[in-house]
Amino acid sequence: MSQGFVVNRVPLHDVHVKLGAKLVDFAGWEMPLMYRGIIEEHLHTRSGCSVFDVSHMGRLRLTGGGVAALLQRVCTRNLDGIAPGVSRYSHMCREDGGILDDVIVSRYESEWLVVCNASNREKILAWLNRHAAGHDVSVTDLTFDTAMLAVQGPRTVEIAERLVPLDLKSLKRYHFVSGAYMGMRYSIFRSGYTGEDGFEAIVPAGVVKMVSKALFGSNEQATSHEVKPAGLGARDTLRMEAAMPLYGHELTEQVDSLTAGQAWCVDLKKDFIGAEAMRLSETGLPRKLVGLELEGRRIARQGARLLLGDRAVGEVTSGTLSPTLGKSIAMAFLASEHAAAGSAINVEIAGKPTAARVVKLPFYKRAK
Repeated sequence: MSQGFVVNRVPLHDVHVKLGAKLVDFAGWEMPLMYRGIIEEHLHTRSGCSVFDVSHMGRLRLTGGGVAALLQRVCTRNLDGIAPGVSRYSHMCREDGGILDDVIVSRYESEWLVVCNASNREKILAWLNRHAAGHDVSVTDLTFDTAMLAVQGPRTVEIAERLVPLDLKSLKRYHFVSGAYMGMRYSIFRSGYTGEDGFEAIVPAGVVKMVSKALFGSNEQATSHEVKPAGLGARDTLRMEAAMPLYGHELTEQVDSLTAGQAWCVDLKKDFIGAEAMRLSETGLPRKLVGLELEGRRIARQGARLLLGDRAVGEVTSGTLSPTLGKSIAMAFLASEHAAAGSAINVEIAGKPTAARVVKLPFYKRAK
């Protein structure tokens, strides 16, 4: 961290320090990378219930009569007619189809909320304001006034229903409830980024410490409690197993939504920024996002070349040693003619080829 560089701190910063977190600079925020260890936190999320502080993510409130039309224009997803209490995953793209960010758009009774990546918050804020100019739209950045927690794992619903006087079990995925409790505004979303069931909650920054105490109980070290904190390290390995894309890896301004394997969140029947470029490319994508399983336990890092003989035919976007599967896995962009499941490929690691095969994504899918 360079001298004089200001890093933002989340409202629970002091709590993370007490919990023994290893803190790192992530997208301009001082964030917990891990507490007890990435593998332990990963496996606990797959079997129990973990809390991730995701307060670094951007939270933008949009109000005014022109918001619905604006979001239809800037989002790849068709948002027409969605009811209050519903969220949609979408991309925002440049005119050439390059992905500016992947976002969650939520409709309230009288406003909308856009949750974006921390690294792209200022870019998306400027993009929305640019396209809102001259229309009845007001954009407010709520990021520094609120906190956001993700509670994830197979025991999450059971535990949350003991703590919250709401029928969260009946809440459908990508739906949310909002209201006020003792004057505290809250929103609870049935969503997450781990491949497990769970919720994401937004509350005022001033009360999130009270919420964390309710989750962790009286044991501030949270080492034996059933709900345990988890950091960005486990969040990354969990999302890789579930084949969830990460901006800066699978998603960038040099990649369009179709190439990134996200056609399900694109509606080419409507007009949106980037639609024309994607319509031209949809019939013949030169490369595709694929999953890879590697022989041995060496990890393929971002940028590693995929080889057929001496010829490069793709590159790795993310790789890890899967704690759940006990295998070296990776996601990669691969030339379409070689992208069929079962295809053999080599991954260049430290200048040497490592055998791999193309597999169907996701690597991990939770039991229903």
